Amino acid sequence: MFEWLASPEAWVALFTLTALEIVLGIDNIIFISILVGRLPEHQRQSARLIGLGLAMGMRILLLLSLAWIMKLTAPLFHIWDNAISGRDLILILGGLFLVAKSTHEIHHAMTPEEQEEKSAKPAGFMAILVQIALLDIVFSLDSVITAVGMASHVEVMIIAIVIAVGVMMLAAKPIGDFVESHPTLKILALSFLILIGVALLGEGFDMHIPKGYIYFAMGFSVVVEMINIKIRKHITKP
Repeated sequence: MFEWLASPEAWVALFTLTALEIVLGIDNIIFISILVGRLPEHQRQSARLIGLGLAMGMRILLLLSLAWIMKLTAPLFHIWDNAISGRDLILILGGLFLVAKSTHEIHHAMTPEEQEEKSAKPAGFMAILVQIALLDIVFSLDSVITAVGMASHVEVMIIAIVIAVGVMMLAAKPIGDFVESHPTLKILALSFLILIGVALLGEGFDMHIPKGYIYFAMGFSVVVEMINIKIRKHITKP
């Protein structure tokens, strides 16, 4: 069980996979941060930790169900000459949910009157956790497929996931507070989630968009927005 400890390749895979799991988890953190922003202040940190705990649990369960994951690639039916497998179906439904939810959140951000009414009736704790769990399935699938492709030992994959989620738990509150305190950054984050949702839809229909392009576009947009935030601070200073 622990023979991988003597393997340098396993240690390299562990460090590389942990870094990749953290990068792949950033969109998960953003989505969780936006969802928990609808909860009362005293419930937000609990929802973040439980949400990320759900993400970790989902990924480990999927890793322990590798045979089932392999079966997900078998075609179930065809749409426009495209074979749709179980994995494709999860990605398509997840992409649609992500696009719909992000668009809904942007709409509420653009209608302050409705937002004030909604803030008088905070979202239910369990309802938020259910939404987080649904998206965790989609994000976990992507993460697990990456893990399976990079490491040959299940123990290495599980340790990488646990470390990555631990780092995400530490980063979730600062990222959430920062996004919540900058409305334009929140809209940008929601736009990223729409972009990821469209990418998931494309992936489900075998239209592969290189992830490097997506991450570059997101990184470039964040840098521009950071410059805008700094400029706005200088302008508003007396």
